[in-house]
Amino acid sequence: MGAGGIQRDQNARGRRQRRGRARPMAEINVTPFVDVMLVLLIIFMVAAPLMTVGVPVELPKTAADALPGEPEEPLTLTMTAEGEVLIQKTPVPRDRLLGRLRAIAAERSSDRVYLRADGAVPYAQVMEVMGALNRGGFTNIGLVTDTGGPELDSPDGG
Repeated sequence: MGAGGIQRDQNARGRRQRRGRARPMAEINVTPFVDVMLVLLIIFMVAAPLMTVGVPVELPKTAADALPGEPEEPLTLTMTAEGEVLIQKTPVPRDRLLGRLRAIAAERSSDRVYLRADGAVPYAQVMEVMGALNRGGFTNIGLVTDTGGPELDSPDGG
């Protein structure tokens, strides 16, 4: 009977000693990893729309659906309200536009180009640039607009 009491004392003393020492963890704590991944996800969700071509223009609104994406980065040509023409973010004089477009078309596998024109740009100027795009080798021209514009088949016209 005495041996049973001694065992209890040794177990109790052993437990007290273990509490004071730091034991190695055998489990991986994934909570910090998940927190970091969620923060990165939010950062990329906010930053992704800002990675588009950053020339500010006031696009007209239409009811048309968006074009499907493509594997190659799309070429974007922008016309500002001041009459400036930009390929991606690089300003191009109008007299050199056709030569620059032909050089770009020779390097690209896709003939798709997106034309972004400010709503204040006269229609004739937009058509001149579209003609230059066509002569430059880009036959697949997409006009970029904002969504939420008037639908022509609605009874009130908007």
